[in-house]
Amino acid sequence: MNSIDHFDGHLPPQHRLDPARRLQELSQLGRALTRYAPLDLWQLDTARLPPSLARLRRHCRDFATTHMAPQVQRLDTEHTAAGQLHPAARQLLSAAGRAGLMTGMLPAPLGSAAVSDLRYSPAFRFAIQVEELACVCSGQMLLLSAHQLGLAPVCLSGDLAAMWRHVRPMTQDFLQGIPHLFAYAITEPGAGSDAEDGHGAAHNTPRVIARRQGKGYVLQGRKCFISGGDVARKIAVFAALADEGFDSWTCFIVDGTQPGLERQRTELKMGMRASSAAELNFNDVYVPATAIVGGLRQGWALNRATLNSSRYPVAAMAVGLARRACEIAMDYSLRQRLGGKPLLSYQEVQLLLAQMIAETRSLRALIWQQAGGGMQARQSEAAMCKFLATDRAQAVCEMALDLMAEHGLSQDAGLEKLLRDVRLTRIFEGTNQINRLGLIEDLQVPLLARLHGGAALSV
Repeated sequence: MNSIDHFDGHLPPQHRLDPARRLQELSQLGRALTRYAPLDLWQLDTARLPPSLARLRRHCRDFATTHMAPQVQRLDTEHTAAGQLHPAARQLLSAAGRAGLMTGMLPAPLGSAAVSDLRYSPAFRFAIQVEELACVCSGQMLLLSAHQLGLAPVCLSGDLAAMWRHVRPMTQDFLQGIPHLFAYAITEPGAGSDAEDGHGAAHNTPRVIARRQGKGYVLQGRKCFISGGDVARKIAVFAALADEGFDSWTCFIVDGTQPGLERQRTELKMGMRASSAAELNFNDVYVPATAIVGGLRQGWALNRATLNSSRYPVAAMAVGLARRACEIAMDYSLRQRLGGKPLLSYQEVQLLLAQMIAETRSLRALIWQQAGGGMQARQSEAAMCKFLATDRAQAVCEMALDLMAEHGLSQDAGLEKLLRDVRLTRIFEGTNQINRLGLIEDLQVPLLARLHGGAALSV
């Protein structure tokens, strides 16, 4: 194989018109304001992060490479029965717990986050973590990350007693390598995205009902597509009070061993198979009043707040998948030869790769800018990040398939798994249609004011 010193359409680095060489001839000010040199884009973005977030990103990348990469195919293809953790999944959870990846939402003694980390929003920190894990395996990422979704209502409730009761034991277990998962149960057979949209909920009937009994409540009904619900130690279950609607939704923390809770089955999903999606039946499951998080009838607010925070990480998981598609396509373009030259020598391929890289990095920049803009997760910003990132990430994965053609269809190439996985991101945390409507919902008041003669709304 002949070595080459440049790609077609570009000058070799030694040429007298090479910009990297000629820019060195500029003044000190010119050199300070201009850069043209070989670089690693991941390292560049990491260097621009605050030090603690840069350390988090490196830590998550190292963890994913060490503990997740060897198990990608195994956990994607070997299905386990409901309620059973694959041995490799159990090892992964233990390693993630000891590494602090399951407990970083709160500082000690409730969690493992450093106090200095609290300067940055949990959504921003978690988005950084999720991208690194998803780039290696989004199924294993979901196994680890859906747990944070189950914890979110407890943390967002602001109830310190509930945090001490539920979060602290979880942290103690995980830091010792003992899996102690939480799950988040909102989806019902008759209410998928309706459980995430006010108009849909107002015109729907809740199917999981809580009836008063003694000093607590009994839950009756069914939840479906609950990530990790069959193996979770604790489940945040949202149930309506008897004879009331979704506005009475209340969040109950249900122990996974509670009598009457039946983990009926798990789905054989198209993608992200390392994480289960369980159907849970509640047959008069008793929960004490102390298991209520946030108070009676506060579940709808907790649910919407949780979704606003979690849409950033879903957007980030899509960026991780797009990033991996870029890496696979670049490696293929360097390895595959056409006409005696690497495929990357052809400018049609260069144009496609440039588009993929630009879209992936633009999406990351959007998420970091919005999630890092403050502690509050605004619905319009979170929804926008979610639907745009997941839609375009799928497009990037499809660009990679266009480039690789039949070579991208084999399991060994890794691209077909990305295509299966990325499609799920457009459904999580509300379909992308629901998220688009959520953006308009957040702007409804100023839009109505404009309709009635108020000031123009600038976007």
